[in-house]
Amino acid sequence: MDALLACAAIGLLGLGAWLAPRWRLRRALARPLDRAQLAIIERNVAQYRGMDAPRRAELEHLVKQFLHQKTFVGCAGLEVTEEMRVTIAAQACLLLLGRPSRVYPGLHAVLVYPGAFLAPRNEVDPGGVVTETRQDLLGESWGDGRVILSWEHVRRAGVDGEGTHNVVLHEFAHQLDSESGSTNGAPFLGSAERYRSWSETLARDFALLRRDTAWGYRDVLDPYGATNPAEFFAVATETFFELPHALAARHPALFDEFLKFYRVDPRDWQEAARHEEPEGWRVVYGQWQ
Repeated sequence: MDALLACAAIGLLGLGAWLAPRWRLRRALARPLDRAQLAIIERNVAQYRGMDAPRRAELEHLVKQFLHQKTFVGCAGLEVTEEMRVTIAAQACLLLLGRPSRVYPGLHAVLVYPGAFLAPRNEVDPGGVVTETRQDLLGESWGDGRVILSWEHVRRAGVDGEGTHNVVLHEFAHQLDSESGSTNGAPFLGSAERYRSWSETLARDFALLRRDTAWGYRDVLDPYGATNPAEFFAVATETFFELPHALAARHPALFDEFLKFYRVDPRDWQEAARHEEPEGWRVVYGQWQ
């Protein structure tokens, strides 16, 4: 009898340990964001300002889960504030709107620096000699459940909403990419047919960006996207959410692939007039100079 009681007690403890995180999450999701948190999103996430009420509510729900589940760590003497936490969470959760996905299940911590930070790198020359260097970075996504961000650049991108440089969108696109098991520009798509269409379109536009970057031509996609397929996906994600009208005009097939993947149309949140072509741009071999 004592053994049975002991087994029952252990079982109850195990059940409690399994249920407790779910109960705490439900409690966190049941509480609305306060006025100060909503004001932060309104101020620092340009896309939020153009959303209708249902879409705003969806984003706010995702933000609450992100804030509950992820740890924020200040680096280089930075004290993490509520503005930093809410801004980063809201920008990151833009990528999850409309998608039946968990909130970055592989991510545990967000490390925040005041500005650009130095990261160690090993460079190998043609002779095989390895040289240790340090590189200035605005953000980085690691495979061990961490994302590193420069707060200065996070804040600037959220307020402007006028360019393609958004370090949160970029690094969290890498997080989505890695959910397929490899960070290679092909996130989990769900079917062989979708992979074929995705591969054909992104490979073609990646090759065009590499060619145009080598020749010095300008494109709506940042030249950094020509580095490799993973960076191309991250850069294209930034552009999809930051300059959707321009991306749809210059890369319609690529834009269509991202519509199917992200299941939202950021053009609904922006006025087309805000993104007219800068003077001096012209078509060159189907791209823009």
